[in-house]
Parts: sequence; structure tokens; C-alpha cells
Amino acid sequence: MAEENNNKQAAASKPSSAGKPKPPAAKSSAPGKAKPSAAKSGAPAKPVPAKESSVKKGVYKPAEVRAEADPFKDSKTGAVGSWFQERFNVLVPVIDYMKKKEVPQHRLSFWYYFGGLTLFFFAIQIITGLLLLLYYRPTEAEAFARFVYIQTEVPFGWLIRQIHAWSANLMVLMAFIHMFSTFFMKAYRKPRELMWVSGFVLLVLTLGFGFTGYLLPWNELAYFATQIGTEVPKVAPGGEFIVKLLRGGEEVGGETLTRMFAMHVVLLPGLVMLVLSAHLMLVQVLGASVPIGYKEAGLVKGYEKFFPNFLAKDGIGWLIGFGLLIYLAVMFPWEIGVKADPLAAAPDGIKPEWYFWAQFQLLKDLKFEGGELLAIVIFTIGALVWILVPFMDKQASREERSPLFTLLGLLVLAFMLIGTYRVYLDYGW
Repeated sequence: MAEENNNKQAAASKPSSAGKPKPPAAKSSAPGKAKPSAAKSGAPAKPVPAKESSVKKGVYKPAEVRAEADPFKDSKTGAVGSWFQERFNVLVPVIDYMKKKEVPQHRLSFWYYFGGLTLFFFAIQIITGLLLLLYYRPTEAEAFARFVYIQTEVPFGWLIRQIHAWSANLMVLMAFIHMFSTFFMKAYRKPRELMWVSGFVLLVLTLGFGFTGYLLPWNELAYFATQIGTEVPKVAPGGEFIVKLLRGGEEVGGETLTRMFAMHVVLLPGLVMLVLSAHLMLVQVLGASVPIGYKEAGLVKGYEKFFPNFLAKDGIGWLIGFGLLIYLAVMFPWEIGVKADPLAAAPDGIKPEWYFWAQFQLLKDLKFEGGELLAIVIFTIGALVWILVPFMDKQASREERSPLFTLLGLLVLAFMLIGTYRVYLDYGW
């Protein structure tokens, strides 16, 4: 038995031919060489499953990507700031943009503030106009009586009415200064053409405010001035339709008052808000222009932040403007006048508001047959040329001086100043 067991152990210790260990595979001469396929080794090839089509059947729906509800939740702010930031986080990038915006500083930088002053007086117009609406009634029978009631009976009604009247005049004055300063600094040049166009449209709408609001007190001066003003378009082709549209009939009456009130309170404010939004957006995106040659000559002293530096200076200008407004309202109040009587004869000295005096004087000078039509043609062509100046002044767009257009601006300014002064000499203030 012992011998048999020894033989079994010896047989187990010898390697069999079937169980010989395989020699190690030869290393590839080049690293990364592909392994031999199963077909070469003699092993049966496994079936490769067909790849699924990458195109999904049915209606294609793009992946929905949503912005985080509050992307500024981790920013460090106070309790009050966090409360507003969580609810108005959309405005945070706008404020950040305003913080980065800069305004150039040079010797003509003070002209930049007149645009803000125009906007400030427009805001005063809205506030005081809403207060006056609480008591005013736009009817032929009650308009003048309510006007007197506001002036004499309503607590501080006289002050609100005077502020409304003077802020209208100051708004028009600031708008004219802003327009001419923009023109002479050639701030309308590329790429700010649409900024100029929208500003001109705002000026026309502002004059429309003055024309439609002039009749609302329904006093004698306003009545006959409106009658003369609405008579002018009659001589132009299609002028009869415009006159009837403005008056609501053949003559100035209660229907005219209602229409002027609707345009003054509803139509014009809506148009102004639309155009003003576009104008302010262009101002923020394109920024303030530098006069031609100032950068090359080293006349730009530097840049200051729009928010809060320039805006704070703008606020100081608003405070000065408000002080001037209160002074004028208290020291130089506008008269109430006499109630309008359509059957009475027009009194001597009837004239429009001062910002129409230049046009009024030209109409007086052209008193020959066809003169009124010629004046309308001059006004129309002049307005078209004025609004298209940015597209005509190619030299300014190339950052070159354009003395011809500077001369044009001087002629327009001289026409307005001389015509206004001549009316003042003939009629007084």
C-alpha cells in the first residue's frame, strides 16, 4: 500500500502534457498596438449587437434649460437688500451695467445735464397734472369755473397750477437747449442717428403738449389763440380734414376742448412714454458722445461713473431746477384771464405761447397771397432736413468737422431767436 501511494504522489507531481502552463504572450513591439482578434486565435467570433439609431422617432423636443430662480442668492447683502434682490433679481444686471457705464469729462460736459432736466420737468408735469385732474372738468360750461375754483378754493391749488404751467415752459426750454447742444457737438453722428431721431420726435410731442394744454383753461386768450393756430393748416392740401379733426367741427367750441383734453391727457402721454423709453435705452446703450477731435487733442480729462457719481450730480441739477420752479411759480404767477366768449370779437395782442413765436412771426411776414402755404412748405422741409441731418452729415460720421452743418444750426438758431425777439417787441411778454 505504501508503494502504491508513493507512485500516485509521483504521478501527480509530474506535469502532464495536457496541463502544461502556456508561455507568456509576446509583448507588442509598439505600445498601444491592437490585440489580435478572436478570429486569428481560432475562437469563434461573437455576434456584435446592432447599434441603436441616434435619431429618435417622433416630435423633436429640445432640452429645456431654465435659469436659476435667484442667481444672486449667494451674494453678500443686508437683510433689506436680500429681500429686494430675491424678488427683483432681474434688475440686478441692469444696476450692474449702470455701475460700469462711464461719462466722459471735458469742458463741455455740463451740456449733458440738460437732457436730465428735461426729463425732470416732464415728471413734474405728470405729478401736477394728475393732481389737477382731480378737480378739472373738460366741458365748455364748467372748464373755466373749475379753473378758477382750483386757483382760489382748493388748498394749495394755485401753487399746483402755477408749478404745472411753469414746468411746462421750463421743459420746452430745456428741450430746446438739449437739442441745440447735441447738434453743435455733433452728438448725432454714427452710431447715434436713432438717438437724434427719437429726440426730435420727443421735441415735437412736447410742443404738442403745449398746444393742446393751452386751451384747457378756456379763457379768452387761449380760445382765440387756438382758433388762429388751428386755422393755419387750411391752406395746405388736405388741411380742411386736419382742421376738422382738431376742432371737432367748423369752429372752436366745446368739442374742440374735449378733443384737446383727450390728446393732452391720454394720447400724447402714451406716445411720449413709448418714444422716451426707446430714447433712454439708446442713451444707456450708446452712452454720451465726445465732441469731434477731443480725444485726439487730449481734451478728455477722464471718465466718471454714471451710477452713482453722474446721477448724483444730475440730482443736484434737479434740486436747482426745482428751486427755480418754485420761485417762478410764487413770484411770477400766470393770470386767470377772462372766460372765453365765442361771440365776442378777438382782442388785440393775441399770440401763441413763446415757443411758437418764431413761426408766428414768419406767418406775419408772409402776408401776401399764398404766403401761408409757403410758410407751411418751409416748416415741413425744414423739419425733414433737421431730422435727417445725421444721415446727411457724412463728415461728422467719419469723425471730421463739418462746418456746413454747423452753419445750418446757427441759421436755425438765429431764425428762432430773432423771430421770438421781434414778437416780444411787438406784443410784450
